[in-house]
Amino acid sequence: QLLDWKSDWQVGTVFAEDVPELHAQEIIAQLKTTDLMLMGPASIGLLIPHHLKLGPIGGVRLQQLLTADLFRCGETAVFSASGGMTNELINLLAQHGHHLSFALSVGGERFPFLTPAQAMLLAQQDPQTKQIVYYGELGGEDEYQVAELIKTGQLTKPVLAYIAGSISQQFERPPQFGHAKAMAKSKSETAQAKRQALNQAGAQAFEQFGQLADYLKKLPAAKPHLAAGFSQRLEQINSRQKKLFVSRISGEVAGEVRVLNRSYDQLVDDFSIASLLWSLWLGRKIKSQLTEQFAELVFKLSVDHSPQVSGGVNTMIAARAGKDLISAVVSGMLTIGPRFGGATAQAARNWYQAVHNQQSAIEFVEQFASQRKRISGIGHRKYRVDRPDPRVVRLQALAKQLDQSKYWQFAKAVEQITLAKKANLILNVDGAIAALGLDILAAHEGLTEAELAELVGSEFFNALFVYARTAGFIAHYLDQTRHDQGLFRLPGELIAYLPEDE
Repeated sequence: QLLDWKSDWQVGTVFAEDVPELHAQEIIAQLKTTDLMLMGPASIGLLIPHHLKLGPIGGVRLQQLLTADLFRCGETAVFSASGGMTNELINLLAQHGHHLSFALSVGGERFPFLTPAQAMLLAQQDPQTKQIVYYGELGGEDEYQVAELIKTGQLTKPVLAYIAGSISQQFERPPQFGHAKAMAKSKSETAQAKRQALNQAGAQAFEQFGQLADYLKKLPAAKPHLAAGFSQRLEQINSRQKKLFVSRISGEVAGEVRVLNRSYDQLVDDFSIASLLWSLWLGRKIKSQLTEQFAELVFKLSVDHSPQVSGGVNTMIAARAGKDLISAVVSGMLTIGPRFGGATAQAARNWYQAVHNQQSAIEFVEQFASQRKRISGIGHRKYRVDRPDPRVVRLQALAKQLDQSKYWQFAKAVEQITLAKKANLILNVDGAIAALGLDILAAHEGLTEAELAELVGSEFFNALFVYARTAGFIAHYLDQTRHDQGLFRLPGELIAYLPEDE
């Protein structure tokens, strides 16, 4: 459990540098009316071992935290205006067997929201803190406020300090040292003057940083302690490895393989093959029976479309050449692309982007016409308006069950325009599947615009055709092996030979 005085903290950190002075002053004024503790600007955060790590303080990688032993509570508080020196002091303490009660970086800008004196009073209230290690810099009068706390008895715990910037006195004019505040504008703001004030008040302010390091080395270290059960948790953290893959689909849990977080028995009971595949592809169980109905219809309509199509031809030629099942089927699958089967994904992109951008159907058609590009999802070599594709007819019947069908309505509006140009520029099966699929995913599965965009970009809609037509390619392979007609050779009369002009 956190100590009471720490558990009541409302704390924040401003990591940003170069905060305008006016803004900093306004924030400081507002902080005086609240119980909020704010560090910065240009702070690297707050660290309470095995309780809280806010910001990059102490390191950003696990090994850094382990090296500095930051999961153990100790008796030393560390404060610094410098982010780099905050971590340096933490590491220095760890090297000499000392551990933190807590550490914070007050911030290195001209007007910090939390002063070193306020940080010292926090340490004074902490029963676990026995001593304070402080790194200060030339510039400002923070150390005089700390000295006053010691003199008046408000700060009784030992303060071990180093004030950087003594070299500034060797310059004719006060130089700027890194942080906005680190510049001595008067003799009282020099590192030497502030170190003297701290020593006179009763702190130990060392002339050289090495002297502070030597003192910490000789200082008896208190035995640190861990929270109950923390050693085991630390071992688990330390043994973690970066995962090579992340899966929302399946995995082993206590030695049992689970698919969609279900055992195989549950999987068999909960899903049809259509609902299972769509659930796997979406990474979650589908919600609607209409989605399942649509998925099954698409699979049935896409399973085959005669042996004449590119994929079927390739599969059969490979089969007759004596190739194995996988090689023959893959040769058919490799023909799937923009001109054969792969138009569904592009059609989905077209419908989604047009509706998302609130484009009218006429604007959409004119856009493609001006670029001399064909519209994926529109047009067919065989079917036309007076001889419709029976697959699209079945999909259109399903579309009537939709309460919301903005993608389907947009696709049909595009079809009305393209049909005025040519009778075969109909909404084809790719365009129909894409439009209906978008509507069903949005209205019946509750996918957001961002989730739909992700599916469109990941070629989800091509997966529908790939799965179904793969089954068809397998059928053609098995059919050809049954017939065993031998190696196929294309008849010469079907090839036009165009010899080079002599």
